[in-house]
Amino acid sequence: MSEVQLPALGESVTEGTITRWLKNVGDTVAVDEPLVEVSTDKVDTEIPSPVAGVLQEIRAQEDETVEVGAVLAVIGEGAPAESAPTTPEPAAAEPVEETPAPVAEAPVAEAPATPVVESPVVETPAPAAPVAPVVPAVPAAPAAPVAAETPTTPAPQSSESDPAYITPIVRKLAKDNGVDLATVQGTGIGGRIRKEDVEARIGQSAPISGTQVASTPAAPAAVEISPLRGTTEQMSRLRKVLASKAVESMQSSAQLTSVVEVDVTGIAELRKRVQPEFIAKTGVKLSFMPFFNLAAAEALKAHPKINSTIEGETIVYHPTENISFAVDTDRGLLTPVIRNASELSIAETAKQISNLAERTRNNQLTPDELSGGTFTLTNTGSRGALFDTPVVFMPQSAILGTGIVTKRPVVMQSADGSDVIAIRSMVYLALSYDHRNIDGADAARYLTAVKQRLEQANFEAQLGI
Repeated sequence: MSEVQLPALGESVTEGTITRWLKNVGDTVAVDEPLVEVSTDKVDTEIPSPVAGVLQEIRAQEDETVEVGAVLAVIGEGAPAESAPTTPEPAAAEPVEETPAPVAEAPVAEAPATPVVESPVVETPAPAAPVAPVVPAVPAAPAAPVAAETPTTPAPQSSESDPAYITPIVRKLAKDNGVDLATVQGTGIGGRIRKEDVEARIGQSAPISGTQVASTPAAPAAVEISPLRGTTEQMSRLRKVLASKAVESMQSSAQLTSVVEVDVTGIAELRKRVQPEFIAKTGVKLSFMPFFNLAAAEALKAHPKINSTIEGETIVYHPTENISFAVDTDRGLLTPVIRNASELSIAETAKQISNLAERTRNNQLTPDELSGGTFTLTNTGSRGALFDTPVVFMPQSAILGTGIVTKRPVVMQSADGSDVIAIRSMVYLALSYDHRNIDGADAARYLTAVKQRLEQANFEAQLGI
């Protein structure tokens, strides 16, 4: 027998909540196969089985909170599928098969044959007693298949068709690509639909979906009705933590927002010029985010108030610029950290953003990768927002929101000093900050530094390719 314990999921994590068991008692598990989903105040993650064998016992139930090191389950050796169903089958079949013979003779041959009838009825009081007095011959026949099928059929059917077996990542992938999960054949354990199954389905239905979109342009409005409409759900542990921290931050700090408009035409032209080479050498696409990230981090070195923390009556100025960046997931907003961001090249920053964002959405981050941030960058423009007023999450003192980059006519000065109208790539930057230790003038100076750095667009030497 081997005990499965809740492992240490990070230096700051001391406990976790069991959200869902992926295996039932009696199921066979392989080494490193996902066994149970656990939620902490940092991240939701799957705990793999440390050994191969049969799940003998579950000691921590769903929604139960346990400490690191607590025993979650016991895994041993044995025949999982045979031991449980084998016993009830003969027990249910033998008495039922013997019962109909004497019961059928009793009413037809002789009515007073009481001792003959009572003998088999006493042996099977639970299933036969209520049936024999009402209908002596007819119910006995159907009783056998019903009793035999009941213990064996429901378990696999419920696990194969249970929507809980579809992870949020798989569900979002299917929704984004218009895949009906009912048409996808799962190849995972117990028929579970995996990410690869949906991707294969996307490849098969790509030409069909294109035709449908072309022929029915107005259909998405009706198709995109959320399954959550008209329902209720329990808040996850992660959502509770986010809600609590947001309220605590708003109640404990004095927050306000300053906004500037930035011309990023130079960066747009640089991206267009180096994009093919950048992708070839780094394997990732060059977006605006690495430029925003580097400019924000460099400005923090010159304006440390924006990169500070209040501890009691003391202001702590951090020695490094650790940038948290917001990632939208099905589980909620998560913020992995890019450490020493001001010392990285554009290529290094782009690769870290791509890697951390992907692993965040796939629920593969460790809690330590989500902690230690001193300043946050959130790209609210990724969903088309012009700008917003982001919330500062304590103990940080500021957060920078980047809006959508869009082309529009702008009044500029020509070489001779006259005003002209030109089409430029523009973006709004919104800085929310804690007024307890950051004044409006401090915020304005920081935003001006970021604006100047981006508009100069002198990043060729820091591309890193």
